[in-house]
Amino acid sequence: MNDQNKLLIDELTKLLLGGSAHATFDHAIEGLNPKLRGVKPEGMPYSIWQLVEHIRIAQWDMLQFCKDANHQSPKWPDDYWPKESAPEDEAAWTGAIKQIGDDLDEFIELMEHSDIYQKLQHGDGQSILREALQIADHASYHTGEIIAIRRFLGDWK
Repeated sequence: MNDQNKLLIDELTKLLLGGSAHATFDHAIEGLNPKLRGVKPEGMPYSIWQLVEHIRIAQWDMLQFCKDANHQSPKWPDDYWPKESAPEDEAAWTGAIKQIGDDLDEFIELMEHSDIYQKLQHGDGQSILREALQIADHASYHTGEIIAIRRFLGDWK
């Protein structure tokens, strides 16, 4: 990998992991009262759990799309949003959080060992670079919503 590609991948990694100008996903859920995971504030269409699950599903889908030409994406939008407003149990919550982190680590490793500019043969113009930007943008947007809901619920410092 040349120095310019390494620099770009390092910057993309920082963007994917969050921080700098934005709160990280981990910071957004840190200290969240478990009783509030499934609460939908008045006027909001979803709960924090639904946002977490949506981030997990979408990020998993983008990772699998980059790795596997035979990957079948879930049906949009129905299969990208959980119908349940709260996690079934603590294991569902911790499992979703763990998968988000694991999939992000795997995507970063994929970037480090790929030509991020090359169009994916099974796509319609997507590249790993484009998917990296989409993952970061998507997670950042919904992380902001998690923080906004926590503020509405009086659970943000």
